Amino acid sequence: MGVYDQIKKAFQDIVAPEIHALRGDIRLLDQKIDAVDQRLSQKIDGLDERLSQQIDGVDQRLSQRIDGLEATFDARLGGMDARFAGVDARFAGVDARFERLETKIEGLDDRVTSLRTEMVSMKGELIAEIRRVDVRIDGVDRTLGIAIDVRERLAALEARLPPS
Repeated sequence: MGVYDQIKKAFQDIVAPEIHALRGDIRLLDQKIDAVDQRLSQKIDGLDERLSQQIDGVDQRLSQRIDGLEATFDARLGGMDARFAGVDARFAGVDARFERLETKIEGLDDRVTSLRTEMVSMKGELIAEIRRVDVRIDGVDRTLGIAIDVRERLAALEARLPPS
């Protein structure tokens, strides 16, 4: 076996497994990205569904209560002076309910912010992993360049040898 064949075989033994390993790493990254995307989609869909249900329920209850308050207010409007205190108390109850609803909405905002933070964190991890793979690919590229230079030099040396 000639020097050229030995270098060619060594090149295949060194670079081919690295390229195969990189392909595996890329597949693994694709799977991780798909899994993160699916989890985030599920979480966002679940949160959206829960928010919609809660908002619909709150809207329905508020509509019913507001309708009830309007009917009570209209029925008692004739005796304004005596009944203002009762109406004020009911409005205070509605204000308390609105404050509770605002608190719930703020809690949901915090959850959405937490999900966004988690997404940013996962995005950072993915970017770091992609950069690591890029560095590894650059290293293989340099090794490949060196191997090609060695092969070209070997070919040049073999060309200089007198025919045997």
